[in-house]
Amino acid sequence: MKPAAFDYIRADSAQETVALLARHGEDAKILAGGQSLMAMLNIRLAQPAMLVDISRCQDLDYVRVEDGKLAVGAAATQASVETRSSLAAEVPLLGMAFPWISHFQIRNRGTVCGSVAHADPSAELPLCLTALQGEVVLRSQSGRRVLKADEFFQGMLMTALRPGEIVEEVRFPLQQQGARYAFREVSMRHGDFAIVALAAVVTDGAIELTAGGVADRPIRKRWGRISGGDLDTALNDFAWELEAQSDAHASAEYRRHLVRQLGRQLIVKAST
Repeated sequence: MKPAAFDYIRADSAQETVALLARHGEDAKILAGGQSLMAMLNIRLAQPAMLVDISRCQDLDYVRVEDGKLAVGAAATQASVETRSSLAAEVPLLGMAFPWISHFQIRNRGTVCGSVAHADPSAELPLCLTALQGEVVLRSQSGRRVLKADEFFQGMLMTALRPGEIVEEVRFPLQQQGARYAFREVSMRHGDFAIVALAAVVTDGAIELTAGGVADRPIRKRWGRISGGDLDTALNDFAWELEAQSDAHASAEYRRHLVRQLGRQLIVKAST
């Protein structure tokens, strides 16, 4: 199948982009890397009347540290973040997760903000943003608003993005002093969608585990510094709270098992 007919325009700036969105509303879609959108167009899950290409907007193509966060603009590719020499020291969890994201050809073209905007519950970048309690900057012609990841993700492929808005920037908090991180996922093949993906953040006072690929969005859970049987009980309760569903790739029972077993492994790894 091929896409339905649409108009195409290449924007040169963020301001031009939001002006076009204000003019065309829900009939327009943003094209950045296109790694998710083009597939949806080809099977006609998305049928916009216009595509607004932001891939050459220089004012949206940046990766920089600001106010204790790694800020990534809407036109910045995943590869531009992954290959950042200081990434492991700035946001270690991202450095751990990037090799699991699809394949390097996809990361060379796909954007960080595009993955966040797409909001696939199995995707690694929404998981990391949720685990780190990052932020999403939304811009329209009338101004900007900033949402926490927990507010932005609202369900499978559903976000708080309004007509006329663009995900202008996502912000990943820099490494917390004394915090340790771990990441792991299970998929049919490396690069496939995650059956379960998990990110652990451990500090002296708390344990946090975020799960992707199980619920309809990444879900983060926080406990005190528990261990032993208390940790097993907490992980079992969390696995059931996620309300896993069976599909062609894995049963709900297997997903719960992975949350319990891999969750414990990650927490122990991040604790040592």
